[in-house]
Amino acid sequence: MNLPENMGNALTGSQNSHASLREVHSINPTQLMARIESYEGREKKGISDVRRTFCLFVTFDLLFVTLLWIIELNVNGGIENTLEKEVVQYDYYSSYFDIFLLAVFRFKVLILAYAVCRLRHWWAIALTTAVTSAFLLAKVILSKLFSQGAFGYVLPIISFILAWIETWFLDFKVLPQEAEEENRLLIVHDASERAALIPGGLSDGQFYSPPESEAGSEEEAEEKQDSEKPLLEL
Repeated sequence: MNLPENMGNALTGSQNSHASLREVHSINPTQLMARIESYEGREKKGISDVRRTFCLFVTFDLLFVTLLWIIELNVNGGIENTLEKEVVQYDYYSSYFDIFLLAVFRFKVLILAYAVCRLRHWWAIALTTAVTSAFLLAKVILSKLFSQGAFGYVLPIISFILAWIETWFLDFKVLPQEAEEENRLLIVHDASERAALIPGGLSDGQFYSPPESEAGSEEEAEEKQDSEKPLLEL
């Protein structure tokens, strides 16, 4: 049982939420409207900056694998002859064409899911990474790529690494940051609605609490009451 730790985490989370709310409430309506306009301006862009960076990295994945494949074609006897051998006379055990098609598959699925449809879920990246990992592992085990020089190592390893970097970037950067931005927007909207109901906005003075009374003042009040009792009896 980790009750103390859970209680501590809950208290910490509640303190952070109260602190953020207090910070928002202490802002005047003009500043609140400025923040709302800034958030709405980001929404009008259609895509966040971090998501745009992710889409650029997906494009880089396709271009980089394509570049390596073209270099491999040129090294192994010229582009035309090798292209005919790897595409027209495709052989799973010796061709790199399927690795290029795998990069095209990742690019199309991820751009369609996260740039066009703007999904906020990880299922699309999970699909592309699972297919890429399974295909590359099977190809490395069954094919004869390692006997064809350095590109037999470079292309599968690069494709595998890029696919997992895309997964990490989406799961740990894109989705959490967009969720945080959405929560901030909701908090600012809620604070603006509350501020509109209170004339003059909210200020730190509304959170003022009177100072605690001193122990000496209570004793003096009791002495005064004791001294007044004989006078009342007379």
